[in-house]
Amino acid sequence: MNRVAICPGSFDPITNGHLDIITRGSKIFDEVIVAVFNNQSKEPLFTVDERIELIEQVTNHLPNVVADSNDGLLVDYAKEKGVDVILRGLRAVSDFEYEMQITSMNRKLNPEIETFFMMTNNQYSFLSSSIVKEAAKYHSSVADLVPKEVEEALTQKYAENSFKTL
Repeated sequence: MNRVAICPGSFDPITNGHLDIITRGSKIFDEVIVAVFNNQSKEPLFTVDERIELIEQVTNHLPNVVADSNDGLLVDYAKEKGVDVILRGLRAVSDFEYEMQITSMNRKLNPEIETFFMMTNNQYSFLSSSIVKEAAKYHSSVADLVPKEVEEALTQKYAENSFKTL
């Protein structure tokens, strides 16, 4: 039996915390689909294509990890892909509360879907894409928070954006 999991998120950008969950998930599942979903309530820094490219770059050492994107509901995407497991990372109790609501709704929409929660390593428990972007925007080092490719992309993106505001 081929066990495939979808690891959904906005990944704007992918962080070492995301990568930790994806890497550990790749040891448990035969395949992990890292699916970029657009959060309509957020203004993304990176385009979907840029996020997919970054995910591919930082997971290229994991042969059973693929990057994809979708604009619809996660449960519809899972059904389309024939996947019945969702892999989600948890940082804190507040994450669990939010994730429980999402999981309950997903289960209502598709009772066949199982959600696999994985606790992040303690060193990443505070980490979020928003925090990384805020630090990078003000030229603070994010070298310990994101892979090198992402750090470079952030530096370039904020250099480009600083010219737009002039």
